Amino acid sequence: MSDMKKDEIAEDQAQIDDFDDDFGEIEALRSERDDMRDRFIRALADAENMRKRAERDRREAEQYGGTKLARDLLPVYDALRRALEVVTDEQRAAASALIEGVELTLRELINVFGKHGMEPIVPQPGDAFDPAQHQAMFEAPVPGTKAGDIIQVMTEGFLLHDRLLRPAQVGVSSMPRS
Repeated sequence: MSDMKKDEIAEDQAQIDDFDDDFGEIEALRSERDDMRDRFIRALADAENMRKRAERDRREAEQYGGTKLARDLLPVYDALRRALEVVTDEQRAAASALIEGVELTLRELINVFGKHGMEPIVPQPGDAFDPAQHQAMFEAPVPGTKAGDIIQVMTEGFLLHDRLLRPAQVGVSSMPRS
């Protein structure tokens, strides 16, 4: 083989080697690009998840942030309600302005509760006991009832939006089924 042919072959081989080097560089760049794209997509997903979590936390803080205050106000509600339940007709006649003031205060408290998403749970005797909303304070066999029926309501329960703030405290029948 002539020297010229050898030079041409060597030159062609050098071009092929350069092409292989360029191809290797291109593959390395593609791999780096794909890695960066994957990191970018993951970072974008993380940012979106953080945004959603922050929005959920903000909504929960807005809706349930006053839970402690709401729980602390429930004994006030109970005391006003009990005070009105024990008033006799004679007391009502003698202190009608005072009793009307207590009634108005209770109504205003109920309105404030409603504005802030608090709803009373008001079971009635004869309703079925629901452990998700009621707390059994005692059981007693009462003729004419079925086991699990509410026989007495001691205090009303309350929901704050969709969460149980306080269960209604009730007495439950333990009458065996006939």
